[in-house]
Amino acid sequence: MPSKDIFVTGTDTNVGKTVLAATLCAALGRDYWKPIQTGTSEGSDREAVMRYADLSAPQMLPEAYRFDPPVSPHLAARMAGVRIDLDSIQRPPSSSPLIIEGAGGVLVPINERELMIHLIERLSAPVVLAARTSLGTINHTLLSIQALRSAQIELLGVVLIGAENPENQGAIEYYGKVRVVGTIPQLTAINRKALVGAFDRHFDRKAFE
Repeated sequence: MPSKDIFVTGTDTNVGKTVLAATLCAALGRDYWKPIQTGTSEGSDREAVMRYADLSAPQMLPEAYRFDPPVSPHLAARMAGVRIDLDSIQRPPSSSPLIIEGAGGVLVPINERELMIHLIERLSAPVVLAARTSLGTINHTLLSIQALRSAQIELLGVVLIGAENPENQGAIEYYGKVRVVGTIPQLTAINRKALVGAFDRHFDRKAFE
């Protein structure tokens, strides 16, 4: 079994991080943790992952911060009259390596000084970068890769989510000097069977070990 936590981040919001996190939890037998959750008024990613991957409640670790508005963490915290303190975010105890899901992309603000990338650094977990397959993904993905490498964060690879696009995949690998270690195609249903099937067919398992 893989021995490291894995941090799932993305090139943007709504790129498919939660589906990717659920896929990795189901296929690798991991527990799930999202340290900072916004938008709870519309439901939480913890609830979605539990449903998608058919995980038990003990596998779903509680967030360090939860906010109702579906906005950036720094703004959600300000609206709630609090400040997100990275020193207060500690990895919860778990006998399983974790799939950790970020909020938004790598440069999303957390407070007036720190960004999501600083949380990734603090947790010392290698990153899997979720990216769309559609138009615009090359620029967004290369910028995210550059930010992660500038911070000397280990990047396991990119996972592309959406309709197959060999040209974009090739460009990301060539210009980003990175491996696309998995793809999640458009799924007619999102459930444990579909996610594990997608992992078995479209992912390089060794990249996560």
